[in-house]
Amino acid sequence: MKIIKKNLKKGEITFKTENLDDLWYLSQIVEPGNLIRGKTERKIKIGGEEQRNAKVVRKTIFLKLEIEKIEFHKYSDMLRVSGTTMEGPEDVPKGSYHTFNVETNTVITIEKKEWLKFQLEKIDEAVSTKQNNILLVVFDREEAFLALLKQQGYELLSQIKGEVQKKEENHQAKGGFYKEVVKKMVELDQNKKFDNIIVASPGFWKEYLLKECPEELKKKITQATVSAVGEQAINEVIKRPELQKVLEQDRISKETKLVDELLTNISKDSACYGMKETNEKINSGAVKELLVTYSHIQKTREEQKYKELENLMKLCENMDGTIHIISSEEASKKLDSLSGIAGILRWTA
Repeated sequence: MKIIKKNLKKGEITFKTENLDDLWYLSQIVEPGNLIRGKTERKIKIGGEEQRNAKVVRKTIFLKLEIEKIEFHKYSDMLRVSGTTMEGPEDVPKGSYHTFNVETNTVITIEKKEWLKFQLEKIDEAVSTKQNNILLVVFDREEAFLALLKQQGYELLSQIKGEVQKKEENHQAKGGFYKEVVKKMVELDQNKKFDNIIVASPGFWKEYLLKECPEELKKKITQATVSAVGEQAINEVIKRPELQKVLEQDRISKETKLVDELLTNISKDSACYGMKETNEKINSGAVKELLVTYSHIQKTREEQKYKELENLMKLCENMDGTIHIISSEEASKKLDSLSGIAGILRWTA
């Protein structure tokens, strides 16, 4: 994520999203009641309602909305932010409903009355997150593309073509094609020390490649499926859930440790959970670490109770507490079983 402009006196930060993970970070900090502005597309019908040949065209316009709804689905490549129009061109009525589709390389400005400390920390985390060192390998029986995942897209490192014996059963690759691909993977890995390798192919071609892989390389490999092979398929892999799971691993590890620490403290009677008890402990200044699941935040938004939760988070920060939003699946499941909100205490009564 890139910060284009920041003016906290006015409560404004302008972002440029650079990868899919940035959409997740934004989903954690954008809230109903905030304002969003930027370029967006709006459908316009040309020719009138009564004309059968009327055309619908997309027009790029600049809008400012008051946010009512935020939708981000796991492994989606889009964050949907909906609300009512505050400012826009003359042909867009004030108060009309519109949705911003925030994707990679989108520039938007978010305006809040107050930015909470944990929200600013999330932004810093998104800006400073190091690029994952991941090799993408897209192949079939005839051709392979090897690419390095970048903040914006990918860098093609190698392309390998193999001869195919068309008359052979299953059209097997000829001349050790898979061995050649694996040899290149090993060579690149020795040079770049990849954290992870995603191998993707249509159908069952992955099985042939994996048979040729040394065990050390297999430990880094995650398998994925693509519809066809070609350089364009690398972009398909970038949007695959398998890659998003790999990118999540570091966050999952941190969140799992936090929730495990909470459970340990519960067993020692040095933690609290549930809205009522956590509220009491925060008001007494006893909470040093507040854990809230993203699903709990969504639930309070749906039930029109988010303001109560927001005020509680503000109070926790004012009492020098640290807030953690938990969104990874296993960690969230454990915390949601305890109502979705809990705190690790500085002291016990």
